Amino acid sequence: MSSSRLAPESNPWRDWIGRTETHVESVTAMPQVALSATLDRDDARPVPGSEVPPLWHWLYFAPIARARDLGPDGHPKRGGFLPPVPLPRRMWAGGRLSFAHALRVGDEVKRTSRIADVTTKQGRTGQLVFVTVHHELADARGVAVTEEHDIVYRDMPPPDAASPSAKPAPAPTGEQYAREIVPDPVLLFRYSALTFNGHRIHYDRSYVTGVEGYPGLVVHGPLIATLLLDNLRRHHPDAHVKAFRFRAVSPLFDIHRFTVCGRADDPQHHALWARNHEGALAMDATAEIA
Repeated sequence: MSSSRLAPESNPWRDWIGRTETHVESVTAMPQVALSATLDRDDARPVPGSEVPPLWHWLYFAPIARARDLGPDGHPKRGGFLPPVPLPRRMWAGGRLSFAHALRVGDEVKRTSRIADVTTKQGRTGQLVFVTVHHELADARGVAVTEEHDIVYRDMPPPDAASPSAKPAPAPTGEQYAREIVPDPVLLFRYSALTFNGHRIHYDRSYVTGVEGYPGLVVHGPLIATLLLDNLRRHHPDAHVKAFRFRAVSPLFDIHRFTVCGRADDPQHHALWARNHEGALAMDATAEIA
């Protein structure tokens, strides 16, 4: 995989910082109906004026690339708005969101996106490139959602590489509410379809194990984050989420169940985390509610 490696300390994508793009989309009910079913919720069918639950705005503004413009991993080819980082693995690393008011079914929403930062570093498993994208989603009432989204690009491990010796940190204990998740291929397929995510690591087992070297289908980072907030909403259905932060720590795969957990540190602040089948931390998050 030497062709994908970068010169040490190089950062040829600084010129992408500040690039912007805008999209306008109408908030429709059907994606929410489908995600509610996917998450096994009993929500009433949305009608015009119904509020979009926090993080469910990820159902909209999906990148729509023509088939000929897809790369071998199922993602749109590199370049365009995002810098053309050649490292083959890419995943959501985390994000920070604030919710001024809820989007509503029937709204016309404008999303303005800007490349906020591009950084490179040498990690334990090789070179990493982090891209931070700043989004603002605005409707007729003003900015509703502000989001910073972190994407990480990394190289493939060499075929003869030993398994990393470092293990993920143990997950917290003492949760006040929890839910076990079975990340079967149907769940992952449905979420991929709803977000028009063609990344093959989430549904193509021969690709993810044979090409990218993972042990199973990878659970989407935004799906894990959505499940964390969904767990909070199940136990505090009247809560209004004002802010949410999440950080991916270690991947989850469809070959094992995992648990989403939550604990109120005080009435307004909740610690949320995902724990894998071995008790290790997969994602940690915080939510501020009112």
